[in-house]
Amino acid sequence: MKAFTTLDGLVCPLDRANVDTDAIIPKQFLKSIKRSGFGPNLFDEWRYLDHGEPGMDPSSRRPNPDFVLNQPRYRGAQVLLGRENFGCGSSREHAPWALEDYGFRVVIAPSFADIFFNNCYKNGVLPIVLDAAVVETLFAECFAHEGYTLHVDLALQRVTAPSGASWAFDITGHRKDCLLKGLDEIGLTLHHADAIRAFEERRRIEQPWLFA
Repeated sequence: MKAFTTLDGLVCPLDRANVDTDAIIPKQFLKSIKRSGFGPNLFDEWRYLDHGEPGMDPSSRRPNPDFVLNQPRYRGAQVLLGRENFGCGSSREHAPWALEDYGFRVVIAPSFADIFFNNCYKNGVLPIVLDAAVVETLFAECFAHEGYTLHVDLALQRVTAPSGASWAFDITGHRKDCLLKGLDEIGLTLHHADAIRAFEERRRIEQPWLFA
């Protein structure tokens, strides 16, 4: 998992509430568990005018010119701005995989669905909850200013706008530490690999019948 420290990222405004995980990555793309390759199909049903299936060449498809990801001013965005209840629906971990594979490192919204919120942390995506009034301000500024960026500092737990306005966000100490170090649950476990090996060796000596 990629470590997260600070980010100066272009903002992409997705002005929709209750964005569910089937919209983030439709069900037909859930056949792979490689965690990569999902970016081209992020928001597939909104992003393209034709129906998508695994293995299709994205360059051969018809993009929806009205969808925000297809607008040149938001190309290369790393911060996704959303509305309330972002990530609702099924618990598919492919949703943060698709966001991260596309290039988003931060999602800002007034509220998130719990399972999606937790899955983001496990996959190097930082979900930030800000007050609805603040999010409304960010949408207005993003629409008004092409190339609108935000500075996100995980250590300080702050989001800063080009105007200098700054907002604090909450995160647990454990999640913060894991993101700063780039450790998912597997990486966190492997961080204690020497202690685990020592335990297994001691167990092999003390309870040899378990290994017969």
